[in-house]
Order: sequence, then structure tokens, then C-alpha cells
Amino acid sequence: MNKYINAPLIEDEIKDLSAGDYVYITGTIYTARDAAHKRMYEAIQKKEPLPMNLNNNIIYYMGPSPARDNRPIGSAGPTTASRMDKYTPVMLNLGLKGMIGKGKRSEEVKAAIVENGAVYFAAVGGAGALLSKSITKSEVIAYDDLGTEAIRKLEVENFPAIVVIDAQGNNLYEMVLK
Repeated sequence: MNKYINAPLIEDEIKDLSAGDYVYITGTIYTARDAAHKRMYEAIQKKEPLPMNLNNNIIYYMGPSPARDNRPIGSAGPTTASRMDKYTPVMLNLGLKGMIGKGKRSEEVKAAIVENGAVYFAAVGGAGALLSKSITKSEVIAYDDLGTEAIRKLEVENFPAIVVIDAQGNNLYEMVLK
């Protein structure tokens, strides 16, 4: 089923999502990969402020290629989500409500998704050039020294994704195997 949702996420919209739903996201999302997650995690441990408010927001695990042809961003394909698993439960506990990546998540992340009423989306790996067409604006907001792994604030319009793990813990990957 196709669903259109807005970011930041709204609790009622999250509850209405089911594993396997195709969604189109419009609004503001943030990017962060391994190095940015490590820095944010260290900031949390030191009780320092984060570069963005996690509350109700979505983090897209992505490091883009350079922008060209008057586009706001280059190819924008997803990174393997499991690389962020050691940081994810803490961020979900701080209000993060959505993540976009590719691949499986750990049982700890799945439990934290359910506990926090969050959702994990997959974007199609290998389709970075196509995905970038849904990004209308890109701005580095933190950790510029990390290059492609800097945190970016993106404005997206009808960004395509698939619900992999919904707020009830249903996991599309496990459903497909059964």
C-alpha cells in the first residue's frame, strides 16, 4: 500500500505504518553515517548538545557524492544500517522516530524501535541517482570536517522508501523469509 507521510514524523502516522508499506516522505530529514553517529554518541555521553533535535526526526544513513548539474546533492544511496546499530537505541531513547538505510537491524535495535514507537525504512540500494531527485535542498549543519559523512539537513519531496520494521516490531525481512 502506498502512503504519503511528512517529516518530522507524527505519532499517529507512525502507528498507521505496517512492514511492507511503500511510503513517500516529504519534509525535513537528516543524514548521518558512522563517523557522525560516533560523534553524536560521544556528545550524548558527555551531556553535550547534539547538532540537531532528534525528537520525531528521521536520520537517513547516507553520504552523498558531490552535487552537479545545478542539483542540491549528488547520488544519495543508503548505507548499510547495521553499522549504526550500536548507537541507535540511545538515539531512539532521545526521541528519534525514523531511520532510513538498507539491510537488517539487530534485535536490540528492533526492541528499541518497538519501545519508542519508531520505524525503520529501507531505501533501494544502487538507486542513489534516482533517490537524489527527491531531494530539493541540502545543507551541511555539523561536522563539516567529515566530508561526505557530515550531518546534512535535507528537504525531500516524495522520497520513496519501504517500511521494514514498524512500531509493532513486524519485520518485512523476516516476513518474506516465512
